[in-house]
Amino acid sequence: MNSLSVRVARWSARHPWRAIVGWLVFVALCLGVGSAVGTNSAKTADYRVGEAGRAEALAAEAHLERRAAEQVLISSRSGGALDQGAARAAADDLTERMRRLPEVASVADPLLSEDRRVLMVEVALKGEERDAKDKVDALVAQTSAVQKEHPGLLLEETGSPSVSKGVDRQRSDDLALSEAITLPVTLLTLMVVFGSVTMAGVPLLLALSSIAAAVGLSMVVSHVSPDAGVGTNVILMIGLAVGVDYTLFYLKREREERARSGGRLSSEALVELAAATSGRAVVVSGLAVVASTATLYLAFDVIFSSLATGTIVVVLVAVASSLTALPALLVKLGRRAERRALRRAERGKPARRVRGGTGGGRVWSALLRPAARHPLATLCVSVVALLALVVPLAGLKITEMSRDTHSRDIPAMKVYDRLNEAFPEQRVTHQVVVRADASRSAEVGDALREVARRAAADPLFTDASRIRSSADGRTSTLELKVPHLGNSDEVYDSLDRLRDDFLPATVGRTTGAEYGVSGDVARYADYPAHQNGKLPLVLGALLLVTFAMTVYAFRSVVLGLLGVALNLLSAAAALGLLVLVFQGTWAEGLLDFRSTGSIGSRVPLFLFVILFGLSMDYQVFVVSRIREAVLAGVPTRQAVLDGIRSSASVVTSAAVVMTTVFTSFVFLHIIEMKQMGFVLAAAVLIDAFVVRVMVLPAAMLLLGEASWWPARPVRRATAAPEKRSPSRPVVDVR
Repeated sequence: MNSLSVRVARWSARHPWRAIVGWLVFVALCLGVGSAVGTNSAKTADYRVGEAGRAEALAAEAHLERRAAEQVLISSRSGGALDQGAARAAADDLTERMRRLPEVASVADPLLSEDRRVLMVEVALKGEERDAKDKVDALVAQTSAVQKEHPGLLLEETGSPSVSKGVDRQRSDDLALSEAITLPVTLLTLMVVFGSVTMAGVPLLLALSSIAAAVGLSMVVSHVSPDAGVGTNVILMIGLAVGVDYTLFYLKREREERARSGGRLSSEALVELAAATSGRAVVVSGLAVVASTATLYLAFDVIFSSLATGTIVVVLVAVASSLTALPALLVKLGRRAERRALRRAERGKPARRVRGGTGGGRVWSALLRPAARHPLATLCVSVVALLALVVPLAGLKITEMSRDTHSRDIPAMKVYDRLNEAFPEQRVTHQVVVRADASRSAEVGDALREVARRAAADPLFTDASRIRSSADGRTSTLELKVPHLGNSDEVYDSLDRLRDDFLPATVGRTTGAEYGVSGDVARYADYPAHQNGKLPLVLGALLLVTFAMTVYAFRSVVLGLLGVALNLLSAAAALGLLVLVFQGTWAEGLLDFRSTGSIGSRVPLFLFVILFGLSMDYQVFVVSRIREAVLAGVPTRQAVLDGIRSSASVVTSAAVVMTTVFTSFVFLHIIEMKQMGFVLAAAVLIDAFVVRVMVLPAAMLLLGEASWWPARPVRRATAAPEKRSPSRPVVDVR
């Protein structure tokens, strides 16, 4: 009873107002400091990986990098023939206005579509490509002004900056919808568990305050690890899930101890008992999530680093709230309940029954019956069923989700589709970048012209090309157009043709030349390749961390190996289910998405890392209950059944809360976020209701006392059960 979790809880219980006020001050400070320092957003250079990244770096050093651009389409409002004179006048007006803007680097000459129905004006912006979306409002304002001056025409604007801005706006609206779905369902779930609005509100309020503090802290941490724009998303997703879960574990144990004591223990003593059991489980679970998530840094990718940072910050804050503010709140609520009980006793009324007994109920007894009676058959059937879900993984296709996968509810995406239709030759641009000694500039120029000649004769390319050279003559670029959509097979074939055939036979023969191909498609191709190269390192570290944390928690190598195997099985089954649903088209109407025939490149690794961490919640809580009983002298077989049965309600509630949070992300428009929400929800359900109810008990029943090898305290307890009283769990806080 002298562990860190107990000491912190003891102080909070004895000084509840100090703890509560201190927590509120901490949240306010986090938000205040975060707002003061602001968010350090990732720059364009932070996203560079593979050959495309190296080529972009070469171009940037020579000031030949591609600039973010907006395209303004001028067409007839009626959709008929375009008045060429009026359109040219509008284009001239627009060009003059745009060139006066400080955000604009250049404005290209108007380009008429082949069918002569659309006139396009392209505007290039100054500065960082990632910052362009913050400058696009000024351009949109000028487009609107020209539209008012020429009411007979239709002016529409699109481009990477306006699409990015539209995606951000849509993401914000989606998150508001997610919160509107999640918060009421979570509150209702907690009300069912505790039968009290007050007690149900405690986990929710602590989770929300943890999220607020984590958002502020993440702004500060972004100055060490830049934010890729996904930090807030993951803080909301993971923060609400683990914040409610950790509080639920702690609060449920306090209620159990209160029901068991029958009023004989004070609120302070009950909080200490909960801290010694569930409090320790919360700390171990939180550390497991942090350690597992930290392996994402090994991917050396700014987006994964941002996901890891957001998750780690919010989990640590959630653990802190459950160890400080929660004990204080429980003591204040407990004292109020004691005063009410005293008044009821003085009036001669019977005391109200405290919900929170350790019985598992008929439903869970029935669910555990197969594992209890036929553990080998239950284990085999469950594992085979999960392996059946793994089978679709054989057809897994991973791609980088490009601009073409964005929702068409974004206005700029609708204009983007019309741009591609009117100017197919402008759909994709490959940029070849070559750096060599200045004395070889003529040789490099000849080689690039030969590449352009070969591309012009290839049906995968158009005959349009442009060569530029730096002022010092060391760097040259060649831009080639491809008349295919950015997510088509033909556009990737053109990239392969360029990299594997054209360049080695031309530029590759220039002595000392360093070259590469960049562009949107090159990025989409190189990112999954980069990730796949880091995958063995990340997964290896993840397995090692999971094993080490499980061994630390239970002093058992056997349980460590079992935990790794079960996590792998549940994650693979969830990923197989994701492939089955999202790579096909049969569920498009059901889940409101348009299939890309692939899975987002970040989803599988994110799933494995986060699920391995979150699975420790259930693993630690359930096995801790089993271990308590074994240490009290209960035979392992009975301890397994009693431990799972006694923790059934809280595990169910936690799983429902997590599933609700993750499922709400399925309603988002961004396909990768949809996939993440779906696969995490599926993984939690599989883990909570199949792995922990069927596979884990069956495996532990078959292993028997060997489950605890080589834990000495467990061996002593099982060898001399008569020395311990099974009426009360032995608290092990080592």
